[in-house]
Amino acid sequence: MNELHAFKKTAQIKLSTVALYRNPPKMREIPERMMKYELAQQLAKDVTPEAGMRHFCFLSGRFIAGDFLEAWIVEHNIHVKDLTVSTLSMSEANIDSLANLINGGFVEKMNIVVSDYFFSHERHNLVPYMLKELDKEDRFQLAVCGTHCKLSLIETTHGNKVVIHGSANLRSSGNLEHICIEENKQLYDFNYQIQKSIIDKYWVVKKALRHEQLWNTLK
Repeated sequence: MNELHAFKKTAQIKLSTVALYRNPPKMREIPERMMKYELAQQLAKDVTPEAGMRHFCFLSGRFIAGDFLEAWIVEHNIHVKDLTVSTLSMSEANIDSLANLINGGFVEKMNIVVSDYFFSHERHNLVPYMLKELDKEDRFQLAVCGTHCKLSLIETTHGNKVVIHGSANLRSSGNLEHICIEENKQLYDFNYQIQKSIIDKYWVVKKALRHEQLWNTLK
């Protein structure tokens, strides 16, 4: 990892205009029993992946949002083409959970966006550990910027696009949290475009040039 490159690129994202998501599609109502959850596995079993689903849930301080990603994908045998996560912070257990998804063949490509606060505090600890466990076979990218987003974007190999957003970081906080889980192409594309622009500008993992891209550098 090029730490100098990483620190040069850590900064607040400044937008000249406010990004807006307009005219969300009408969603079905969710039964009350699916509104409150204490543990990730409980929620993972109840959230059946289907087109147009939407679940708004309050979570206890024991709930670990990072555990939900692994539990939900494995529980329903979901094959993910692209997993993009933006979080203020994460734990070693979160990294191990994400590594399980890569090593188990559930996720083809993974992007993680973390805050510059997290990077500065974990540059000699969790950041190297993350790169060691997740940066395999050119399938992982890490970006660092002034983010406070709590967002997971899942595109399946079947073309479903799921957005998980709310107050919860990947690791538990001991506080009451909330998340919304919805299959929504428009919302996914809107958020992915923003996160992709951040990743393209604030990436940390330097990728080797390959094939035609490499050849074009010689012209």
